[in-house]
This record gives sequence, C-alpha cells and structure tokens, in this order.
Amino acid sequence: MRRSWMWVVAIAACIAHGEALAQAQSQPWPTKRVTVIVPFTAGSATDIMARTVAQRLSEQLGQPFVVENRPGAGGTIGVAAVARAEPDGHTILVHSSSYTITPTTYPNTPYDTLRDLTGITPLALIPNVLVISPDKGHKTVQDLVKAAKAKPGAMNYASAGVGTATQLNGERFRLGAGIQVVHVPFKGTPEALTEVIAGRVDYYFCPVNAVLQLVAEKKLLGLAVGSTKRSMALPNVATTVEAGVPNSDYNFWVGMAVSSKTPRAIVTRLHAETAKALENKETRASMAKLGAEPMLMQLAEFDSYIRNEVKVNAVLVKAAGIKTQ
Repeated sequence: MRRSWMWVVAIAACIAHGEALAQAQSQPWPTKRVTVIVPFTAGSATDIMARTVAQRLSEQLGQPFVVENRPGAGGTIGVAAVARAEPDGHTILVHSSSYTITPTTYPNTPYDTLRDLTGITPLALIPNVLVISPDKGHKTVQDLVKAAKAKPGAMNYASAGVGTATQLNGERFRLGAGIQVVHVPFKGTPEALTEVIAGRVDYYFCPVNAVLQLVAEKKLLGLAVGSTKRSMALPNVATTVEAGVPNSDYNFWVGMAVSSKTPRAIVTRLHAETAKALENKETRASMAKLGAEPMLMQLAEFDSYIRNEVKVNAVLVKAAGIKTQ
C-alpha cells in the first residue's frame, strides 16, 4: 500500500511539473531585447560565461540577449540595476558567488539579496587558480607561504574587488596558511592579472577560464587551485588543501538571477531555456575550453543554496576581518 501511494505522489509531481512547463512555454516571453547585466568588467570570468550562455539563449528564443557590464562596489551596482528593473524577464543578472558575500560586506545596499531577487541556476563552477609571476621565484605553494611568513605584511594579493569571491578565496588561503599579506582590490580580473603579470602584485586567485592561456604560455605559474576538487582543465595542478594549506578551499561559481517579482511562468521558462542552453553540445564544448564545470540546479535548490552560502560567508567575512562598506 505504501509503495502504491509513493507512485501516486511521484506521478502527481510529474504531472504538476509538466503543467508548469507547458504554462511557462505559452507565456509571451521574451517579446523584445533581453538585457543581461554583469556587475564586473568585460573579460572577467563572469562576463565570459554570461556571453557564452546569452548567445545560445538568443538563438533559442529569437530575441537578442545583450550583455551590459556595470562594475563597481563589489557588484552591488549591477545587482541594484536588476532589482530596480521592470520585473518582466527582460533584465537578467549574471553574477558570481560574490552575490552571496555582499549581504555581509555591503549591508546598506538599496536592495535585499534574499528578498528582491530569485535565483535561476548556477551556470557553472569555475575553479580559481593561484597564479604568480614566474619572476617571483616561488615554484610551489609552500615556497610562497614560506616567503610570506619570513616577512609578514610585505607580500600582497589581488582581487576583483572588496567582498568579491576572489577576495574570499584569498582570505581562506591566508587564514589557512597563517600568513599576513596585504589585499589589493581591482575593478575586475583583467586589471588584476595585468598587475600580477607585471610583478607589482604577488599573487591572485584567478578564475580558471581567464588564466588558462596565460598559464599555457608560461606568462604565469599556476601553483594550485582554490576549489575543493581539482580543476578538470588543470588536472595535474593540486588543490591548496592538497598542497598543505588546511581549510583553504573556496568554490567559485557563476549564476543567473532575476527580480523576485518576475511572473513565475517566466522564471520557469527562463530556467528551462537556460538548462537547454547549458546542455547544448556546442555550449558544453565552449565551457570545457574555459575550464567551466557543470553545476545546473533546480529553482528551489538554487535559492536554498544561496541562502546557506550567505550564512557561511558571513562567518568567513568576520573571521577574515573584511570591513563592511
């Protein structure tokens, strides 16, 4: 009897999902250009992922999906623009995991992260790579840690801005290694990389898709990856935990969100179309070349993931002593 009841529940859930999807597909959306706001500079990891998926969505839905870069204030300028926009599905946010940090580092934003926006799905997991100029002479993570401990406060590291995921990865590493280094924030990844290559900044936890070519050309050394698992794009590069730095792992992801006031049918349609875009063979091949790894989630699952990460990052921000803006 119990098994029969479980089958009834499962069938009912499938029917409900099918009806929701049918309703979403009948929704007249999109009816015009869709603006995809990226709160970081062009050429950043988030920007590259946004453009890859936007192109596929445009082809699927027959309307232009145009990426607009609105960097600054840890990504909050771009998020605010989406929160203020008409909630009709024609303004979309593509952000990084920095999205779950700013509720703590920027407590006075004109929007509420958990109330005013709703997640669609992560687009990908993009491991960060600890990169350094070959001219620095540090061949391993342990070389870097040893040098930092020898002269506390003399070394520095870059980030894509205060309160961004690249800073939190840097802080996880700093706390795990027990070193004192200076944080140097930039507007985005391109600017940070310029300074690391020039040797004016010592190291940077850079999203793998922005640094693969530079590592291949030996303009930078990839000492380790900051994620929990090794990067599929750099399988021979150990994680920072494997390299001997405990509790230093941080998972960097890029995801999509819209205003929470957006009609549910449009939200469901956007999720379905985005999932389709991510499963496309050409898109998957493009993402693999960028070192981006699949991380598709259902709507409720992603919202739950975001809420949990906001709590976890609040603890990390306090432990790292990151000042709120």
